[in-house]
This record gives sequence, C-alpha cells and structure tokens, in this order.
Amino acid sequence: MNKSLLAGLGFGLTSAVITTLGLMIGLNASTGSKLAVIGGILTIAFADAFSDALGVHVSKETEEGAIAKEVWAATGFTFLFKLIFALTFLIPVLLLPLATAIIVSIIWGLSILSILSFCLAKSQGQSRWESLGEHLGVAIIVLILSNTIGRYIAHYFN
Repeated sequence: MNKSLLAGLGFGLTSAVITTLGLMIGLNASTGSKLAVIGGILTIAFADAFSDALGVHVSKETEEGAIAKEVWAATGFTFLFKLIFALTFLIPVLLLPLATAIIVSIIWGLSILSILSFCLAKSQGQSRWESLGEHLGVAIIVLILSNTIGRYIAHYFN
C-alpha cells in the first residue's frame, strides 16, 4: 500500500479514536449533555482533522529528502481518515441514549484500534499482542483520565 496512505490511515485513525473518545467521555462525565457530546464530535472531526493534517504536513516536510507530492498525500489522507473515523462516533450518539452510546463508542473505537494494531504488528513482523497491549493501554489511560477530569469539572463547577 502507498506509504502516504498508510501514514494518513495510521495517524488519522488512531487520533480519531483516542481524541474523539477522550472528548466524548470527558464531556459526558462533566455535562451529561448529548448536545455537548455531538458538538464535541463535530469539532474534533473538522477542526482537529485540519490541525492533525497540518501537523503531519509539517512533520513530513522536515524529513530529509521529502517529496512534495508525498507530503501533500500524507496530509490529505490524514485529514480524510481523521474526519471519517471521528464522524463514525456520531452514529451511536444520534441513535441511542447517551450512556449507551458512550459504551457502544468505546467498543467501536477500541475494536478498530485493535484491528489497526494487529495489522501494523503483522506487517512489521512484531508481536501482535505486544502491539495491541501498547496501543490499547495508552487508549485506556486516556479514557480513564478523560472521565476523571470530566467528573472533577462537574464536581467543582456545578
């Protein structure tokens, strides 16, 4: 597969899952508002997709021997995958009660992160379980911290 496509997919998907879930869980814990969670998802999907794409763009430009076409391809793919995967989290929030949507979203996000981890480990000849443990471990820490921060915000500002 194209190197730029893989870079955009890997970064965009990972960022979409961890950032969107973290925001959803934090907003749910602090506000319990479906409207706030929907607004957060849309903000992540668009604003953060542009931000991440620019970050990848600048990062790729700093690589020695960077080719403009590859830099722009990685930028575009990062934006596209971040946008698409972040928007998938809207579906359960729009269709289900918020508490159920959060659980479904966590299962969905950790599942696609697991698939990515397994595919990445396989392609690089690494331990699939070690890769899965690393990636899910970081994601779970982010989710726990987001929930904790959201609860503190609700406690101290309500």
